[in-house]
Amino acid sequence: MPKHLSKAALVAAAFAIALPAAAREEIPDRTGDPYLGAIVLEAETGEVVFEENADAECYPASIVKLMTFLIVRERIDSGTLGAGDPVRVTAEAARMGGSQVYLKEGETFPVEELLAALMVQSANDAAVALAVHVAGSTEAFTGLMNRRAADLGMERTVFHTVHGLPPARGQRPDVSTPREIAVLSLEALRHPAVLALTSVAERGFRDGAFLMRSHNRLLRTFEGCDGLKTGYFRLGGYSVAATASRGGRRLVAVVAGARERPARDRKAAELLLAAFGKAPPRPAPTPTPVPVAVEEKPVRRTGLIAAAAIALALAVSTALLLWRRRLRGPPPLPGPRFGLK
Repeated sequence: MPKHLSKAALVAAAFAIALPAAAREEIPDRTGDPYLGAIVLEAETGEVVFEENADAECYPASIVKLMTFLIVRERIDSGTLGAGDPVRVTAEAARMGGSQVYLKEGETFPVEELLAALMVQSANDAAVALAVHVAGSTEAFTGLMNRRAADLGMERTVFHTVHGLPPARGQRPDVSTPREIAVLSLEALRHPAVLALTSVAERGFRDGAFLMRSHNRLLRTFEGCDGLKTGYFRLGGYSVAATASRGGRRLVAVVAGARERPARDRKAAELLLAAFGKAPPRPAPTPTPVPVAVEEKPVRRTGLIAAAAIALALAVSTALLLWRRRLRGPPPLPGPRFGLK
């Protein structure tokens, strides 16, 4: 916890995390044993290596922040937003509970620092601060998120929040599927900046006054794991969008709706390990061109024979003329003619 926080602030934060059940919207349980659904993909091609109940509706919880990151990062890459632009913390952001970096109303932080808080600490207050800065309100920002999801073909995904917390009374939950979370993960991986953040197990905030810690334990326990995002609330269970790279080959695994955190982490590791143990799918062989038989048409020789006969006749005629001239001798010289009268 930050050194400057009072006991009262800590109690308030804990109260915000554990809202009474009466304050929450009643939603159906979306968990399973050992999980609700899972999928493993080849990151380079998107080819499915393994899937089980991959189209089951789930609550992504904090995995929602992958889309929050994507919206902000795409604006940085396009030049419409600066990584160093100052973000002023609003009262709404400062009131957020759950996982946070304890932002105070009126404080300012660079965009890139809040992105780090979003992806390392899974900070809900950072998510709201960034959303309001980019779109003017969290409602407008979730509109951007849903349009981007539609662009990616995520037809069964609907975002209602920028952070993934369970819905309060009168609100609706964020929903997705393991398959569509994998699609979002692949799109996020197109930006190298995501791994620069999600591969970090610990990082300081407020000049090191607050130590942020990643909730992704696979970073420490699975060789090659460098992302991406975990999520949890009670009715949604424990979920993870994990990625790992070994020998130049990258995989993405999504495990959604596990009832226990150890089961989620164990199954994600088992699925990744099994997928790495399989040979990568070979590209479809290039079909060998089949030679096409071309019908050989007979050459019409009549014209050629006639031309050759004419040339031969001309040559013979010329030779005979020359031969006759040689027999006659030279022509007579001009002069008076002599003859008998």
